[in-house]
Amino acid sequence: MKKKSYSEKRARKTAKPSDPRDMSLRENLLYLLKGGGAHVTFDDAIGDWPVELAGAKVANFPHTAWMLLEHMRIGQWDILEFCRDSKHISPKWPEGYWPASEGPANEKAWKASMATFKKDLKTMQRLVADRKVDLLARIPWGEEQTTLREALLVADHNAYRLGQLVMLRKNIGIKVRG
Repeated sequence: MKKKSYSEKRARKTAKPSDPRDMSLRENLLYLLKGGGAHVTFDDAIGDWPVELAGAKVANFPHTAWMLLEHMRIGQWDILEFCRDSKHISPKWPEGYWPASEGPANEKAWKASMATFKKDLKTMQRLVADRKVDLLARIPWGEEQTTLREALLVADHNAYRLGQLVMLRKNIGIKVRG
């Protein structure tokens, strides 16, 4: 017997992916996840951040760029895995969502974290774009969560933390892109 794909497991028989409202919802959600509208993109907020300033602290601001990047990466990964895997176990709150250090160990760690964040964001975008996934169906292993709600949570959390990164850039003196 052929094992069902993730999309097939999540699809509801009553879902009508040809419905123009469904496509509009997906397109608007993808626009939001990509940093559209009034949102800053990931690359504009952090893409050219000098690694030597990734652990820089400024007065009256609790986080470094590294701390924010890792927090975003871990949070986004956790939400994505929750949507895809019934056996996923989230990190312990709050310490499991923040890095232990204020700065990356090296440039390789900095670049790897950025690459993983982008890869997971693309995966969330593919999940939203997959018309076999009913965005409004409850995630069976959750507590009333839907893929729509989780994707909006990713977009909202990323927008908030990217805004913090823009403010941190300004305070450090790194020119803001975009």
